[in-house]
Amino acid sequence: MVARTYKWKEGVELEPHTQKKHQILREYFRSYLLTRCQFPTTSFKLIVVDGFSGSGLYEGGHTGSSLLFVEVLIEVIVKINIERDAKGWRPLSISCLLCLNDYDFEVTQELKQNIAEPLRQCREIEHLSIETQFYSQPFEELYWELKPKLKAVGCNNVFFNLDQCGYIHVSTTILRDIIASWKSAEILLTFMIQSLITYLSPTKNNVTLEPELRQSIQRLSIEFEKGQFGKTAWLGAAEKAVFEYLGQAAPFVSPFSINNNKGWRYWLMHFASSYRARQVFNNVLHSDFSTQAHFGRAGLKMLSYTPGDDVQLYLFNSDSREVAKKELYEDIPRMISESGDTLEMDEFYKLAYNETAAHSDDIHEMMILNPDVEVLTGSEGGMRRKANTIKVTDRLRLNKQQNLFFFYEKKNEK
Repeated sequence: MVARTYKWKEGVELEPHTQKKHQILREYFRSYLLTRCQFPTTSFKLIVVDGFSGSGLYEGGHTGSSLLFVEVLIEVIVKINIERDAKGWRPLSISCLLCLNDYDFEVTQELKQNIAEPLRQCREIEHLSIETQFYSQPFEELYWELKPKLKAVGCNNVFFNLDQCGYIHVSTTILRDIIASWKSAEILLTFMIQSLITYLSPTKNNVTLEPELRQSIQRLSIEFEKGQFGKTAWLGAAEKAVFEYLGQAAPFVSPFSINNNKGWRYWLMHFASSYRARQVFNNVLHSDFSTQAHFGRAGLKMLSYTPGDDVQLYLFNSDSREVAKKELYEDIPRMISESGDTLEMDEFYKLAYNETAAHSDDIHEMMILNPDVEVLTGSEGGMRRKANTIKVTDRLRLNKQQNLFFFYEKKNEK
């Protein structure tokens, strides 16, 4: 497969799907920093790897991902330290190693020029340090050379932005290795849906794929070639197949496509080792509901359906959230029951956040509103009455006087 080539010197148009990707990246990176840098933390060290950086600027002066990282770091450190100063707290210091790569050497040289001014502005900001390293290699080669250098830095907070053109430039092996190699690693991976379709074609030689992936790939590709899917149903089938194999790369993975009225062209997937990261990412998607789309259930088990089930497109908007609440109302007590009628909140999150598109506020609200569920405070054993007071140290328990519908459902399951 030949990757799309951008002519950065001639100017690259910022297409709508790229703008949406950048909106998610900007808002999530901002939320990532605000979440990780909460009081009483006074210093935070991270590594950011932009594996397919481009030149950093689009037509009209729109910033690309590399400059975006610098802009958000400046914004967040200023915001946090103004708030800390008002409260009389010690300032926060952030140190970031920013590794920028484009396989084209000339594009990397352009990036150096385009990012120079933002980096100069950064040096004027107190308590913020950004060290930049530039590379010009295919990412599949660069990663294995770069990894020991990053490990030597001694930083466990690593953020990879892998906005590839096509599908084949980042292997599942690398995704797994990133998540396994750092205690707190996250990945944003972009790829084209059309290139995935081509990659899954039965007429294509798939000998380069990992053996464990072939079965799901072959099943989907045969069904697709037979024309068994409409556009929306194809999105759901492809999403399930993608989740089946790329979902093996990390404990928590989001397999959502970028919402596009002209067709489903791109996926922007999030990989993390922490349910908290997935929780924050879900909430970011709901903050701009025009951006992402998911075909399937809206409750705790978003991909647990068959082609004949009555499922719909989840667009992260208010209507979708109302559908989610109805499913969450039933899913939450079911999950508690499957765990033995009592479930620590931390364990609930670990179970739920690898397969839910729901907003955390909706999950907590349905915990409180469902009469079959009790939310108990950690050691004290008191009862929570408000959704916004729920903490990770709490405990979920089924009400001993469950309603007849849920009792009948549990009995039939046995």
